[in-house]
Amino acid sequence: MPLPLGDSFRDALAAADRPLVGMWVCSGSPLVAEICADSGLDWLLVDAEHSPNGLESILAQLQAVHGYPVQTLVRPPVNDAVLIKQYLDLGVQNLLVPMVHSVADAEAAVAATRYPPEGVRGVGSALARAARWNRVPGYLAHASSTISVTVQIESAAAVEAVAAILAVDGVDAIFVGPSDLAASMGLLGRQEHPEVVAAVEHCLAASARAGKPAGVNAFTPSVARRYLDGGAGFVLVGADVSLLARGSEALAAGFIPSSDDGPGTSY
Repeated sequence: MPLPLGDSFRDALAAADRPLVGMWVCSGSPLVAEICADSGLDWLLVDAEHSPNGLESILAQLQAVHGYPVQTLVRPPVNDAVLIKQYLDLGVQNLLVPMVHSVADAEAAVAATRYPPEGVRGVGSALARAARWNRVPGYLAHASSTISVTVQIESAAAVEAVAAILAVDGVDAIFVGPSDLAASMGLLGRQEHPEVVAAVEHCLAASARAGKPAGVNAFTPSVARRYLDGGAGFVLVGADVSLLARGSEALAAGFIPSSDDGPGTSY
């Protein structure tokens, strides 16, 4: 019996009666991914752009989180048809494509997820987990209905073109990345600068007019709530590696005297 494919992130967004809250999974660990999958969050983003994730670790994480009540998106390192083909064949159903600056970039991302003649995805379903090695009836005809495409708006050029990007057939949602956006605006490291916030809110408003969901990355709770109040349909509010970094620092601070505290305590 073939493993059920399940609903896509597009379907989950359409069915939701509130914004969907998620976190980054950047460690490359299937165990960590599984812990996060059963946390109660709505979605996870397995990242391969800035994290040590290759095909094998992505596959292991997909297997680890399968069956948990969570949507899993995967971000490739680049908007590349060959790499996206490999991700889809692994069984990735939900893509977050980075650095989409134009309509042409968005069209290329969508084309990479569609078989000819609608797109350029290579045909290898007999060899692929996506089709459960041809155990999913009619996979070739219906594959696109199982895949969601979210494109990342993270440059001033993308913000300017956001309405046209949203209009591309096959783009299911946009996701705004304030960090790279701030850098492209000459405000490196200042993603909460008023001009950056205004650009994000411009994208949220454009998505509302287009009738497509928009998400945003916001680790600061007050900023996340502002974007949720402004119409964000999904947010990322943390990351596994950041939680571990801050948590381990807190342990060290709580139990190890600093150099300013004088001689150490014997335990």
